[in-house]
Amino acid sequence: MALLTSNAPAPNRWVVAPPNKSLIVGMADMVTSNDASAQLVTYSLGSCVGITVYDPEQKVGGMLHAMLPDSNINLARAKDRPYMFIDTGLPALFRAVMGLGGTRVRLVVKLTGGAQFLDEKKIFNIGELNVQAALALLTRNGMSLSGRVTGGHDSRTLRLDLSTGEVTIDVPGTGVTSL
Repeated sequence: MALLTSNAPAPNRWVVAPPNKSLIVGMADMVTSNDASAQLVTYSLGSCVGITVYDPEQKVGGMLHAMLPDSNINLARAKDRPYMFIDTGLPALFRAVMGLGGTRVRLVVKLTGGAQFLDEKKIFNIGELNVQAALALLTRNGMSLSGRVTGGHDSRTLRLDLSTGEVTIDVPGTGVTSL
C-alpha cells in the first residue's frame, strides 16, 4: 500500500495544544499538529509501535500508536479504527502531516516499540511483526528511518517536541534517552 494512496479515512484529529501542554496519543490512535509549542506523547508502547513524523522547517508533526501490522485480519475494525493497524495508520499519518504543510523530502521518521511483551515464548511475536510491517511499508515508499529503538522486553513512553523535533524515549528504571 502506498503511503499517499491508502483507503484510510482522513485523520479525525488535528489538534492545537494549549501552551506547554502535551497532546496524548492513545493506543490505536494518531495525533498531528502544527502547534510548535505542543509535545506529542504516547505511553505504554509494548509490542505496539510508535512512529513519529516531523518536518523541521514547518515544525509540523505527528505520532501514531499502532497495535497490529495488517488490517486484513479485521477489515471492519480497520475501517472504524485505521490507526490500530500499521498498513492503514502509517499512510494516514503521512497524509495528515503533509496536509498540515509538511513536505515529504524533509520528513524525519522515527520508530520505537515492538517489544517482546507478554509473549515470552514468542508464540505470536506481535512486536517483531509490527516492526517488520512498518519497515516494509516505509521501504516500499522510499522512506527511511532517522532513528529506531525497537525490540527488547520493556514498555516505553515516546515523546515528540514539535518546537525542536526532538524525540525521546522513557523506559521505566533506565531513564530518558533521545532517539
